[in-house]
Amino acid sequence: MSVRQSLLAILAQGPCYGYQLRHEFDRRTGSIWPLNVGQIYNTLERLERDGLVSRGDADDHGHVYWQITDAGHTDVENWLSSPVVRSQGTRDELAIKLAVAATLPGVDAAATIDAQRSASMRQLEALQHERQARGDGDDPEGLAWSLVADSMIFAAEAEVRWLDHAAQRLSGHPRHALSLELTAERPKRGRPAKAGAPIAAPVPAL
Repeated sequence: MSVRQSLLAILAQGPCYGYQLRHEFDRRTGSIWPLNVGQIYNTLERLERDGLVSRGDADDHGHVYWQITDAGHTDVENWLSSPVVRSQGTRDELAIKLAVAATLPGVDAAATIDAQRSASMRQLEALQHERQARGDGDDPEGLAWSLVADSMIFAAEAEVRWLDHAAQRLSGHPRHALSLELTAERPKRGRPAKAGAPIAAPVPAL
């Protein structure tokens, strides 16, 4: 969604063609998340389908310019003025991996945490090194890059802190105490009932 909305916001500044949009996106995000041209054109076609952009004529060089519609302008305004809602349904691969590892008999979850922490620290140090080398840019592109880089550094720092917390939690329990053997319970078919959902009362026999 962020790529879709970002491209639409760029088009709010004026008509662009595909390669131009990619260049403008890179300028505003420090080229940290490069887009391929195919992804951009797929996004433009979906935006056109939704009535948010329109396709113009090709120029002398074969560039097809896209321009935002009134509905697109409204969509951009709503996006910029609305907070980003972090979906609770998004699965965190690392959290799931450690949770499962901690409950598997015979698995050294502490070693799993140590390996991940080493990798996370290398990533954090690389980010910090690059951030220090480039410094704070006074130009718009430098500022955009530093904002994205700082976000990634803070996220990496938070991950390391969480791994330390997880290691401390595990250290307070004997390894066997956390193991979960396969349950003998045989779940019924069908979707599990939602938590807090009302249970239908049995229908009395006539």
